[in-house]
Amino acid sequence: MAALHALCFTTPKPWSAAEFAGLLGDPLCFALVEAEGFLLGRAVAGEAELLTLAVAPQARRRGIGARLVTRFLYQARLRGAEDVFLEVAESNAAAIALYCGMGFAEAGRRRGYYRAPDGRATDALILKRLLAKAATDRST
Repeated sequence: MAALHALCFTTPKPWSAAEFAGLLGDPLCFALVEAEGFLLGRAVAGEAELLTLAVAPQARRRGIGARLVTRFLYQARLRGAEDVFLEVAESNAAAIALYCGMGFAEAGRRRGYYRAPDGRATDALILKRLLAKAATDRST
């Protein structure tokens, strides 16, 4: 995971193998994997967070990211989440388009949250999506 993450990110900084191991050791975290991509999520107390999504550069625009996000939303709901959040660098137009196309909307901004390798600050957009309750959860 760390090797693929390093191929995909400079801003934010790619995560190390130790960072991935720590997250994967947390029972609240879960990983979804495809041949050329993965997603890490976490769910607790009615909320889920998409921690990171990485798709190999040569495999982009083939639907891998959308499939992983769809699976994440399903897993988040299974884990009792009603709201889903993520942070994305405002400079990552492709990721923002993917997330907004899947029902996420901007809910906030962290000014200067990320630092590019050249030292420039980049805002993080906080995106949110509400999950519809399952039909079996509705009162009749």
